Amino acid sequence: MCGIAGFIDLHGRMDVDLDTLRRMAQAIVHRGPDEEGFFVEPGVGLASRRLSIVGLADGQQPIFNEDGSVVVVFNGELFDYPEMRDFLKSRGHLFRTSSDTELLVHLWEEYGEGMLEKLRGQFAFALYDRRQKTIILARDRVGICPLHYSRQGDVLYFGSEIKAILASNKVPKKPDLRGIDHIFTYFAMATRRTSFEGVSSLLAGTYLSIKLNKDGGRAGTVTEKTYWDLDFPNRGDEECPTQKQAIEGFSEVFHEAVNIRLRAEVPVVSYLSGGVDSTSVASTISRIRGESVPTFTIRIADPKLDETDRALMAAKTIGSTPTIVTLHGPDISAAYPELVRASDCPVVDTSSAAMLCLAKEVHRQGFRCAMTGEGADESLAGYPWFKINRLLRSFDVGSFRPSMAIRRTFLRLTAPNVSWTKARRAFDLVGGPYAYNDLYGIMTMSRHLFYKPETFERIGDRFAYDDFSLNLERMKHWHPMNQGLYFGFKTLLAGLLLNHKGDRPAMNSSVETRYPFLDDKVIAYCAKLNPTWKLHGFFRDKHLLRLYAGQMLPAAIANRPKAMFRAPFASTFFNDPANYVKDVLSRESLEKTGLFDPDQVLKYRAEYGNFSWARGRRLTIEMGLTAVMATQLWYHTYFGGGLCDLPTWTPQPYDNSKPAIIRRPPSARMTAAG
Repeated sequence: MCGIAGFIDLHGRMDVDLDTLRRMAQAIVHRGPDEEGFFVEPGVGLASRRLSIVGLADGQQPIFNEDGSVVVVFNGELFDYPEMRDFLKSRGHLFRTSSDTELLVHLWEEYGEGMLEKLRGQFAFALYDRRQKTIILARDRVGICPLHYSRQGDVLYFGSEIKAILASNKVPKKPDLRGIDHIFTYFAMATRRTSFEGVSSLLAGTYLSIKLNKDGGRAGTVTEKTYWDLDFPNRGDEECPTQKQAIEGFSEVFHEAVNIRLRAEVPVVSYLSGGVDSTSVASTISRIRGESVPTFTIRIADPKLDETDRALMAAKTIGSTPTIVTLHGPDISAAYPELVRASDCPVVDTSSAAMLCLAKEVHRQGFRCAMTGEGADESLAGYPWFKINRLLRSFDVGSFRPSMAIRRTFLRLTAPNVSWTKARRAFDLVGGPYAYNDLYGIMTMSRHLFYKPETFERIGDRFAYDDFSLNLERMKHWHPMNQGLYFGFKTLLAGLLLNHKGDRPAMNSSVETRYPFLDDKVIAYCAKLNPTWKLHGFFRDKHLLRLYAGQMLPAAIANRPKAMFRAPFASTFFNDPANYVKDVLSRESLEKTGLFDPDQVLKYRAEYGNFSWARGRRLTIEMGLTAVMATQLWYHTYFGGGLCDLPTWTPQPYDNSKPAIIRRPPSARMTAAG
């Protein structure tokens, strides 16, 4: 993958400040250390930082169509590019490169905005049709590749990371408390809202269609459009194949998904935890290639969390000798400042820091492309809260719903200061109490422990759930489990797993991650099946995947119970705190930011390690304290420091002794300009 950035004058006439464009590109140099490239003309500036995976010799960006009327900068991979290239050639299109990026300009010529329905891969791109004065900013279906934007007057700034936008020095830096409230609700930001006021994320499966003013009068238009959304059959219409048919159908689409993700001009490695997800990926790779690829495993040096034996068993099965990255609590704590800086926002899940360390080792060994098992739990109900939710729902009969009474009792016991009315409102906003709501409720309670009253006042009556764009009307027709899966795609997957644990930790070390379980065909196949193929009974999660895995892996792996990968949580920071943790949680630092109640934070910080409450309340306190610490650290990093001795983030100057590589349309000679 790569990094892209740029700005667009909606009047279509502003002279492009090349220095600004170069600063924006420099801010994301880690995403594309191999080379940079720019396109500039009045009203439009595009920048690319390239991580070379495909088209090594001739894939320099920006890339044009035959006559130079269409130009694109691209982050990601289009995995079916050989087949799509052949199709486009048959339609008369001429190709100058072997890069998948070039597909985009020709697909635009062929289909216009309908091109997005033809793309199979992970991507974010900016495409400019110079004749029509139209620009498309687009993001892949599930949100693997990030893309952010900010409108300042009649100029739109965009970038793969918020750093690129901030580096323009045209977008004011101001925290968005409603964005921070997302962290204290469902661990991450999965909507348009970010942690910076005035900076938005482009939603997965959507694009901005920008029409510049051709006549120099009023500003052009910016329209957000959706080209894809996850869908399920109506309840009762799901497919119920035989076991043989289900396995064969899944095997066909999954094998293809893995196979096309092995397409690269650099070696592809695989992450391996020892669970059925990552082992199925690595084993399928071995079957396709006839040999294993290098595998990388994290070992958390905690007896309760160490899964090395499982990973070694899996590695032996597929014939791989894994690289094992051993991490202790202090290693996680030491990596956290870099993680927060890489993510542009607070991060609650400590396993994200472990993924950052793993990517560093992949990079250190000279690799830049890794396959992962992420996404299986989202399509096939792999998380324990699906089981809890099914158990709760089993008590409900028609309008008689004791499951809600159980939730209400739990809330009263663990968070007596949170009203049931507010909890019900949250359910109503997203269409019901799904499996994920039960998980997020534990985190949400921490708001009432640690926020200052003034913070609630500044947030106002708006809930984090208000920011979602869910198809509630369509959801009413689905099976309750599929409703929950849809909600998980919109929250945990897009916000946490593909951002905090996926793109940002990996691309911080210039490593691209690929996700076979998030292939379009795999998602569609799983979605159409009866829920019993996902959660079989009350306890067998990922039923179909386990049947598939049982054909090539020992039962001890195929049927291994779900064990969520996690690093030590609050103990990482509070058992033996690093100096920066002590500093950002000092009364002085808490009063400087003014977001949290110093008395409450210091009280629970002092009592940490002596918790005697019910497990649910303890989790609330541990996650809440971690979120407070991460928010304070983020505030220090991006808003001038002063909370600890760690460095802050500021745009790095580019090397102006080197000329900017400005790509010219093919009708003009490509030159270098200072």
